[in-house]
Amino acid sequence: MTSSTIVQKLWNYCNVLRDDGMSYGDYVEQLTYLLFLKMADERTKPPYNQASPVPEKYSWQSLLKKDGDELFDHYRHSLEKLGNEKGLLGLIFNKSQNKFQDPAKLRRLIVDLIDKEDWSAMSADVKGDAYEGLLQKNAEDVKGGAGQYFTPRPLIQAMVDCVAPKPGDTICDPACGTGGFLLAAHDYVVKHNPNLTKAEKKKLKQETLKGYELVQGVVRLCAMNLLLHGIGSQDFEPVE
Repeated sequence: MTSSTIVQKLWNYCNVLRDDGMSYGDYVEQLTYLLFLKMADERTKPPYNQASPVPEKYSWQSLLKKDGDELFDHYRHSLEKLGNEKGLLGLIFNKSQNKFQDPAKLRRLIVDLIDKEDWSAMSADVKGDAYEGLLQKNAEDVKGGAGQYFTPRPLIQAMVDCVAPKPGDTICDPACGTGGFLLAAHDYVVKHNPNLTKAEKKKLKQETLKGYELVQGVVRLCAMNLLLHGIGSQDFEPVE
């Protein structure tokens, strides 16, 4: 499945939720929570077999087992508890809230849309570009979008071309928004240095990039955007 197909599929459902008063920004935020939980669950299975940072009682599987008001209450409680965790988990879920009005629509998003895809099996380009596509659509919403946090990508690319970051540089964006400059800087280094060692690639993804953002909701979007592009981990928070 291509990134544009995923974006269209998820965005079409947003229009259904608009009838319940959920804004585009709220929808992207709820997707962020659910995608994080789904991918954390996927990484516990072969071939990854990784320990999940998410406590089992708040895991993706715990959501799948519930329906109706029970699901609604459990989702709200899970968001509240996960926001108290440390590391990337706490960063993603900090002050998170359930913005759904209808338990059936929450259930449909979980079971029919997100659970049917193997997000971890998708390349970072596909799932990362899909999330970027959702952020862009949110930014284009003239009523409640986050355009001030989403710099047009051609402008970012021109800036990165001028800066020309190199391996070993520390790359910082003091007003990072949704992380576009950091992603472009990462891609520039990779593209112009095709012979990076495994250690250099790891350092680039987990030590080199750092963003700062004042608005907590945007910090969340940036962290998830970078994570879907393979940048950051439970032990390294690329944005604060």
